[in-house]
Order: sequence, then structure tokens, then C-alpha cells
Amino acid sequence: MSLLVKICGLSTPETLETALEAGADMVGFVFFPPSPRHLSLELGRDLGRQVKGRALKVALTVDADDATLDNVMDALSPDILQLHGRESVARLRDIKQRFGRPVMKAVPVATAADLAVLPGYAAVADHILFDARAPKDATRPGGLGEPFDWHLLENLDLKLPYMVSGGLHADNLAEALRVTRAGGVDVSSGVESAPGVKDPQMIQAFIRAARATQELSVKELSVR
Repeated sequence: MSLLVKICGLSTPETLETALEAGADMVGFVFFPPSPRHLSLELGRDLGRQVKGRALKVALTVDADDATLDNVMDALSPDILQLHGRESVARLRDIKQRFGRPVMKAVPVATAADLAVLPGYAAVADHILFDARAPKDATRPGGLGEPFDWHLLENLDLKLPYMVSGGLHADNLAEALRVTRAGGVDVSSGVESAPGVKDPQMIQAFIRAARATQELSVKELSVR
């Protein structure tokens, strides 16, 4: 199965085009005011139109109410809704039924105990995204540039597609994939020159590194 690469927190036409031309599978747009990557609905609409089917559009929200999600759906028409807050299993089910889109649930990880929520979420979500748990005083739940202990996922038995994020960059994603056996990688701050400022060269380098890792794993499998 092909490795999925998601570039999240895109906010300009130029960096979005870089991600698309470099071959990103998913492009993420943040609708959460405390984030430096937050988009207005107008900009989200413009960037969404630019994608033109070249990648899956992912809308990231945090504990959003139905009215907010209605606005995001209208502006971006996302392919996937990424829920990055403390949404319950029941809330996930409600969102899927109301909006008719696949749901990606972010699960913050610091210790093995954080994985106890997986059975409930896995019964409803279409994708799981493992991210580093934010410090208690953080103003947002992700995009903070810190990895978690990937070995916590080493013996994970999850039938659902899952991705890893949190502190990833071009130089460490191969190790993250080796340890976690994840089907995808998600990066935001790891391709930025400053918070919220995406760097085109870093985006290209990350996607190149992901594809090189994928090719290497395919070769290793064929040798076996």
C-alpha cells in the first residue's frame, strides 16, 4: 500500500502549489483561531478551489460545533474532516452522519495509557492520527513540533489506517515509519521556517524523503 503524505497547515497559494506539485496525497487546512495556521473561510475557499482534485482536502477543526463545520464544509468542501480536539466517540458518530465525510481522529500520545481510547474511536473513525500530546499550558493541541515516543506504537494492532505526526521532518520520518509501521506521515511545523510560515524547499525535501523511504521498504520486501 502506498505511503500517504499529508502536508498540514497550508495557508498560501504558493506553498499549496509546492505541496501539490511535489506529490502530497493530502493537504490540510486549519480552521482554529488560536493556531498561527488558521484560515479565514474566504481564504479556505480560494485554496480549496486551487487543489482541483490533485490531492485530498483535509479540514482540521478543534471541538467545532455544527455551525462552524457547516461553514467549513461550504467554504472548502473537504474530502476528510480531521477532528483534533476532545471530541467524544458519540460526537464523531454525529459528525459523520450529519456531514457525510470520512473522519480522521487525532489521538494525542504521551504514555501507553493514552492508547486506551483507541477501541472506541476505531469503531467510528475512518483514520487515526497519532500526535504528540501538547503540554497542559499549550493554547492548541498540535503543530507544536515535538515528537512522541514512537515505540509506544510498536506492537499496535489496529485494523484502521493510521498516520503519525508530531515533530516529524525530512531527517527523522524514516525512523518514525520503521518503528510505528504507520501508513502515512503528517507534517506541519517540520516544514516551516517560522510558526505558520511554510518553506517550499522543506516541503519538497519532506515529500522526497517520504518517497525514498517508501521505495526502500518496497525493495526490502521484494528481497525477502
